[in-house]
Amino acid sequence: MSNLPVRAYLAHFDMFASLQTDALESISAASEMMRAPRNGYIFLADEPSNFLFLLLKGSVKIGMYAPDGREVIKCIQHPNSIFGEFGLTGEQFRSDFACAMNQEVWYLRIPVDTFQSVMCQNHELTRAVLQHLGERLRRAERQCESLILKDVRTRIVEFLKENADEYGRKVGFDMMIKHGLTQQDIANLVGASRQTVAAILNDLRKSNLIHFNRHTILIRDMDKLN
Repeated sequence: MSNLPVRAYLAHFDMFASLQTDALESISAASEMMRAPRNGYIFLADEPSNFLFLLLKGSVKIGMYAPDGREVIKCIQHPNSIFGEFGLTGEQFRSDFACAMNQEVWYLRIPVDTFQSVMCQNHELTRAVLQHLGERLRRAERQCESLILKDVRTRIVEFLKENADEYGRKVGFDMMIKHGLTQQDIANLVGASRQTVAAILNDLRKSNLIHFNRHTILIRDMDKLN
């Protein structure tokens, strides 16, 4: 990462757009720049929820382990997103883990008590946090509904389209998604087996709807992908 001051990184997060200089300085002074290697854990379940995190570079998966040891991925965080924020709501100990997915993942670690102190003095920040938590809840509800009501192929197609809409980049007439996901990661996200995910992705490729490799997924035609 470049040697920019922390405040320069905060400017990339819409949540802080309304903050005055003194509030930004308070958060900046308490923030710590951190790096996690690929597959390194940023936090684990049952650890104290003393910090929240701002993701600057790379991707992070948030998940849990089922009683039988299976990994369940709840969501993938991308740059300029916030995670580990449930300490702001009163969570004492983590229920999930956060794990780096890229060779280099950089993030800011901010003490919850410092962030709460700034929230108490800035109603716009409090409202922004509530909006963020509300969107997280709505996304979790959509994911739950998808698992209950939709088949695996539909869940995979919706996963591809959602990621293309949010993080994709136009390449000619195609949409390219850069990712650090394995087929097992996608399976853990959509609630399927790796073998089923592999079969469906290969079928989509044979139909010339997508092309994929270890690092990218190219969607040939968003309208035809179904």
